[in-house]
Amino acid sequence: MNIIVCLKQVPDTETQIKIAPDGQSIVQDDIKWVMNPYDEFGVEEALRLKEKFGGEVTVVGLGPKRVTESIRTALAMGADKGILICDDALDGSDSLATAKALAAVVKDLEYDVIFTGQRGIDEDMGVVGASLAEFLGIPQLSLILKVEMAEDGQSVKVQRPVEGQTLVLESNLPVLITAQKGLNEPRYASLPGIMKAKKKPLEEKTLADLGIDPSEVGQNARKQKVLALSSPPERGAGKIVEGETPQEKAAALAKLLHEEAKVI
Repeated sequence: MNIIVCLKQVPDTETQIKIAPDGQSIVQDDIKWVMNPYDEFGVEEALRLKEKFGGEVTVVGLGPKRVTESIRTALAMGADKGILICDDALDGSDSLATAKALAAVVKDLEYDVIFTGQRGIDEDMGVVGASLAEFLGIPQLSLILKVEMAEDGQSVKVQRPVEGQTLVLESNLPVLITAQKGLNEPRYASLPGIMKAKKKPLEEKTLADLGIDPSEVGQNARKQKVLALSSPPERGAGKIVEGETPQEKAAALAKLLHEEAKVI
């Protein structure tokens, strides 16, 4: 079974984010970059399917040279090979252009399943997986918490949470699955895995290699543009509700909610 995992590199959730002087982007100096956490679930699930059915896991990333670090992390976890789409013209691309570039690589590969994270924790759009499936003309199963591959490797049954219940879906292969928290517990890369990752193949492709016109990607080709970024407003100081009895405190609280917070 051949499996592809598309990953994104994002700022570490513990990194302090600062808005750049242009008011439309963030300051990238001194940011620690990591693999998108939702993509880690995709890598782990791909490795589990490989361990059960055999085959190869290919990791595809898009972005500057530093994305190589996240691809190498996936290779250290157990993936077999990586592909980096790297071209200056891609800077500032939106989800649609990203999916178009990923599709240009994936269409020439042999695959049964494609995993992506259900969303990136930076822009939080959740569009790339669906767009990639559309470009490839294959089914998409989104927000998946459980994957059960048929023993013959020809179909897959998945579970998706919906309004407190569980939706069970089944699809023939090939299929694209977007992973979310709860699907599995991603493994850590072992020291031998890290050493092996250095020798695993990692190919780099440009837009010219993919036959994509630079005018179709990048900042100028965005369908949705960022007009402004702003920090959330600072929270005001909290208040302690005074009162001798629970009844007095309840009355005082109700008064504050009505007269100051204006929520009741």
